[in-house]
Amino acid sequence: MSKVSTPEDKLIARDRMRFVKNSACANLCYLGLLFDVFYFVLIYRQDVGQYYYNIQIGASVVYNLIFMLAVFLASEAVKNYKKNYSMILIVAGVMQVVRVFVIPTAAHGATTLVNGVDTPVMGDSTYTLALVYLLVSAAALIFSAVLNYIRCTELEAHLKTLENKA
Repeated sequence: MSKVSTPEDKLIARDRMRFVKNSACANLCYLGLLFDVFYFVLIYRQDVGQYYYNIQIGASVVYNLIFMLAVFLASEAVKNYKKNYSMILIVAGVMQVVRVFVIPTAAHGATTLVNGVDTPVMGDSTYTLALVYLLVSAAALIFSAVLNYIRCTELEAHLKTLENKA
């Protein structure tokens, strides 16, 4: 049997937002970070000849560090209902989708010489896993951004009603 939500229940839930952290959004950010770390480890632990020893991988490592710092900062901000950080999370989520087409796609179609044998750089299972990690990370970040935006809008509206009553 489901409980019917009354207007008073909704008002109480909105009022609680003034005192309770937005932990669901922050946890989604952490989930996005976790799957990014899984991707990071999956890609950078591979040792297939000299394929990964180039400037693109160096730039990817630097980007990944900046990405992790930005998402962690955003997670702390959304925990405190900062609406503007939703845009940072959306951009980070979209960039995770863009990353699918950079290293994993290029490595999946490439071969390199290892001990005189033409070897695929990234097999199908590793490629699929890399895609899953990046897309789950992107989904978590975008969902966190949308949820944070909705909750911040609700809290702002609630605070305005409280100001009008005072």
